[in-house]
Amino acid sequence: MPTFDVVSEVDMQEVKNAVDQASREVANRFDFKDTDSTIEISASELKLASSTEDRLKALVIVLEEKLVKRQVSLKSLDRGPVIEGSRGAVRQTIKVVAGISSDKAKEISKFIRESGIKGAVPSIQGDQLRVQSKKRDDLQEIIQLLKEHEFDIPLQFVNFRD
Repeated sequence: MPTFDVVSEVDMQEVKNAVDQASREVANRFDFKDTDSTIEISASELKLASSTEDRLKALVIVLEEKLVKRQVSLKSLDRGPVIEGSRGAVRQTIKVVAGISSDKAKEISKFIRESGIKGAVPSIQGDQLRVQSKKRDDLQEIIQLLKEHEFDIPLQFVNFRD
């Protein structure tokens, strides 16, 4: 029986490369001089800091431009609140979210069942979703429907098997 998996993955190496490029650009740009603007990356978090809130917004824009150039979806970023620090400094934490949460998996599964395609059976497997059907054409139609619908997370389709 033909199947495919729906996943939401982020290439962390591309995120690291984008952070590195953004840091170098910030170090060289005139409008960031003497603002102490920094971007730090840890396991699945980005920590941004700057001297003022408008410089922090500009820092986020520079980072987003680099992420888009490296084909990292901005939907995978979960922005935290802007936190005020001492002497007017501000910081923000941005989490890089990978995997499909159980709530999103249920929403996608419900969408597939309500699509009207007979024989399509979605099943939740951890942080991914497997879809089975007797016909390959039905699976291709489901992929097209999922691409057209907005789920607020980046979706990839892998392991297409006949």
